[in-house]
Amino acid sequence: MKIGIIGAMEVEVRHLVSHVEGDRVTTMAGMEFHEGTLLGKDVVVVRCGVGKVNAAVCATILCDTFNVTHVINTGVAGSLDASLDIGDILVSTDAVHHDMDVTNLGYAYGEVPGMGVIAFPADPTLRAAAVKAVRTSDLGVNVVEGRVASGDQFVCRQDQKDRIAQTFQASCCEMEGASIAHACYLANVPFVVVRAISDKADGSSSVEYPTFERKAAHDCARIVRAMVSAL
Repeated sequence: MKIGIIGAMEVEVRHLVSHVEGDRVTTMAGMEFHEGTLLGKDVVVVRCGVGKVNAAVCATILCDTFNVTHVINTGVAGSLDASLDIGDILVSTDAVHHDMDVTNLGYAYGEVPGMGVIAFPADPTLRAAAVKAVRTSDLGVNVVEGRVASGDQFVCRQDQKDRIAQTFQASCCEMEGASIAHACYLANVPFVVVRAISDKADGSSSVEYPTFERKAAHDCARIVRAMVSAL
């Protein structure tokens, strides 16, 4: 087993990188891949940068160059689900591109033309490990399994939030998960997205996100460490 762990921002991977033993750094596509062991497991931890293209390139390198067997995407997200409060953890059931719209040509919202796919399903074993890690942690937060909706936009308006939630029945929104899921789907590598809620993806996001981002990212990284230990 060799686990690839992706975060978009430095704050999302800092805690994990600091615990990688025998850290060997390889730079590719402007990204630093930290290869070593974490709690006795072979890992590659990387900050991909923000957005779907960065995320897809990163996941492809992990799968094709580093030959990872599993991928975990860690970080923060905006809540689309009333049951998800700031600080809670979302574990993906699947992931969709909320900004993929070819409906004028007869495709469903989110459907990737030529693939017949709307949602990319997460791996059941990784999902179960993530849920267990939250429930046995001392964080005292709620864990919800649900759909991740990704797009190249920071969702911070109520109308955006409502459209994504209603169209895709998604639980959270962010900017990388679906692209990582998409790349893993093509590579036949199991994945899961684990996100801590940093904001409510509405008009309050510009205030909430800077306030809660750091703690949410750190808590999510702790959950990923617990997952790695259990796998």
